[in-house]
Amino acid sequence: MSAHALGATPSVVWRWTSCTPNAPAHARAALRCALDQLGYDGEVISDAVLAVSEFVANATEHAVGPYEMRLRRTATEVICEVEDHDPRIPTIPEFPEKPPFSPAEENRGGGLEALCALLSERGRGLHIVHELTKGAWGFRSRKRTKTAWFALPTAS
Repeated sequence: MSAHALGATPSVVWRWTSCTPNAPAHARAALRCALDQLGYDGEVISDAVLAVSEFVANATEHAVGPYEMRLRRTATEVICEVEDHDPRIPTIPEFPEKPPFSPAEENRGGGLEALCALLSERGRGLHIVHELTKGAWGFRSRKRTKTAWFALPTAS
């Protein structure tokens, strides 16, 4: 994928089915590679990879495929979408001011390792997506499909 290939129309980064083993890991690698090829680095890539991991895991676990991950960018943000074939929008949890981490969890340390550990615990993923994207995420439903999307700022 070339840098000029992304614009207002999303470009497909990866497709998979319910039979694809370890779909979140494959999605993370595909997104990391696409963002790297587009010249992104650091926080944008790590935040996008964590957020997409949650969306891919949820789609694979709770909806039917085939599935598709798409990417587009604007002048100020990169937008990632994960589409599945279940048009029902999931129940969105309420988001408190501070993420719902216990003091024991806060003592684990910070950074990527702490967020990966939290992603492995059920019920925390959308809270993490909400924090990473500062609330710039959601779902769209069409007749036969649903798309989970998030946007991350790329300019300071």
